[in-house]
Amino acid sequence: MTADQALAIRSEVTRATQRLLGDTITVTDSEWSGPSLLPEWSRALVASHLARNADALGRLLHGAATGVPAPMYDSEDQRDAEILAGGERGGLELQEDLDTSAERLGEALDAVLHGGHGESPVTLRDGRQLPARMLATARLAEVVLHHVDLDIGYRLDEVDSPTAGTLLEWAAARMEAKPEMPAVVLSFDNRVLQIGESATLEVSGTPQAVLGWLTGRDGGPVDGADGITLPGY
Repeated sequence: MTADQALAIRSEVTRATQRLLGDTITVTDSEWSGPSLLPEWSRALVASHLARNADALGRLLHGAATGVPAPMYDSEDQRDAEILAGGERGGLELQEDLDTSAERLGEALDAVLHGGHGESPVTLRDGRQLPARMLATARLAEVVLHHVDLDIGYRLDEVDSPTAGTLLEWAAARMEAKPEMPAVVLSFDNRVLQIGESATLEVSGTPQAVLGWLTGRDGGPVDGADGITLPGY
């Protein structure tokens, strides 16, 4: 990914966030406490996770900009406790949290991308190391996928194909890092992504559908997925 591509994805993060906030502002308190599409997660918990993810990515970006690396979270227990606490909030507080955390993250992204720190290494929660500029893609994936998870009308088939392709590249790299992930070829829009070596299995469809299949969501029908068991995204 070039610096210009990272800036383009940064702009897409803004658009995706604006659409998310435009939808969440209409959610009532009772709807926030209702179930999301993620098992055992309320909509409020998903929103709380999104806000805390913004802050966690912001810590990585701050470390990249200052040269003093910082972890996404101090501990898994701390992460879980903060998400649970946020899930108890009402709709107005959740909306404000989503908005202000996204604004802070946007400022941190801009500081890195415009400040010449895009190549600084950061370490994700799962242990993967990557250049700080890739955190724009990481956030875009969080916003788009969890917007779908909120089950408030937004669907994966509404994601434009170039964005879905970008998110597929991100999701494929994330899934490939899981030892239980089978080797598979992903085919979409005359493109091919290979996960693992010597893959003989091929899953094909629209980029939205293949993204949905790979991440455990509904993006439409795919071909070739019968009998393939995926680890959790």
